[in-house]
Amino acid sequence: MPPEGPERPVGAWAEGRARLRRAATTEPGRLQIIGAVLAVLVVAFGAVTAYEISARATSADDVVSRSQPLSADAASIYRSLADADTAAASGFLAGATEPADVRKRYADDIATASRLLVKAAANTEGSVESTREIATLGEHLPRYTGLIERARAANRQGLPLGGAYLRYANQTMATQLLPAAERLYAAETARLHADDEEARALPYLSLALGLVALLALAAVQRRNYLRTHRVLNHGLLAATAASLVVLLWLTVGHTVARAELNNAREHGQNSLQVLTSARINSLKARANENLTLVARGAVLTDDGKNDKYETEHNAGMKALSTALAEARELADDDAGRALVDKASETVAHWKQRHSVARATDDAGDYEGALNLVIGRDDSTGRSFDQVDALLKQALDREQAEFTRSASDGRGALTALPLGAGMLAVLGAVGAIMGINRRLSEYR
Repeated sequence: MPPEGPERPVGAWAEGRARLRRAATTEPGRLQIIGAVLAVLVVAFGAVTAYEISARATSADDVVSRSQPLSADAASIYRSLADADTAAASGFLAGATEPADVRKRYADDIATASRLLVKAAANTEGSVESTREIATLGEHLPRYTGLIERARAANRQGLPLGGAYLRYANQTMATQLLPAAERLYAAETARLHADDEEARALPYLSLALGLVALLALAAVQRRNYLRTHRVLNHGLLAATAASLVVLLWLTVGHTVARAELNNAREHGQNSLQVLTSARINSLKARANENLTLVARGAVLTDDGKNDKYETEHNAGMKALSTALAEARELADDDAGRALVDKASETVAHWKQRHSVARATDDAGDYEGALNLVIGRDDSTGRSFDQVDALLKQALDREQAEFTRSASDGRGALTALPLGAGMLAVLGAVGAIMGINRRLSEYR
């Protein structure tokens, strides 16, 4: 018989499995395994809940404090630039002596756009698209303001060249600045929607682990009852209560947060986007209305058949009416609908006054048409100002609604990660204490 060789070494993993099998053959060993599994399940439930809800709370906070304000700032940049272009054209039409209020409006718009560009540049880290558009705006804005100053200087001297500079400035605004501002707004709005989706995503893993932990605790307590005929084990009961509280808190908290964020999106953000579009179209329409008188038929559409600025004015007014109709559908209370209805009525008056002004200009009465466009009373300018003021009121209302709902959604998740972690630790301690209570009976 050949001599036996040295014993083969047993690996740590194999040794551990062997010990686990030996332990599973005795009741104390089985109880120790059960206690360890319960503790791991409860702790895992709490840890995953804390992780998932922390991520959603962070996204909800981003919606309230970062992405939505940035989206609103991007919209304000667009509005300020469009309004500056409108004010510049209005001032030019007024003649050599530009009204002080019109000049101040232009200066305030340019200052607002510049300030918001600096703010956006400091808060859009990680967004290549936004950074690119901000750079484009920063490059072309000084060029635009320089052209406006040249137009003003020529206008003060009564030189026809002023109109050409103004049209070139408007072309820079229409082809460079406003498209870049629109792309910036689209990029920041897309980031807002992404944060909103992340905040509202269901925590499937947390819910599944919670149910598994509760089922495991119930199964162990049933096993305990069948073997000992004791109804209650205080440690296991405490672990069950802690896990149930976390699961209910998770379910209710996330449901409330999701509902509030849904409300913020449906009755806040969607309305904000539509009202912003309406306000921008009103500004475009007004700028083109002014430029119609500045150009006096010198700029035609690509087919050479119609006045370019009059055509674009009509397109802007049509888009404005469409946006107002959509905004009324989205308004969720009578006060909001009343503002939109008033704006629609004022737009109708604006259209009527514009038709009269165009007929007057076509009849050869330029000064009469000019007074109907930029005059103090019963002018299209007065209608535009009223529409703009009403849209601002509607935007302020929807912004307040969005902020309230989104803040409530964020608040519903604030304490949940910490609470879930603490309750999970207490639940694990309770499970271990409950099992140790049974183990003490074998000593």
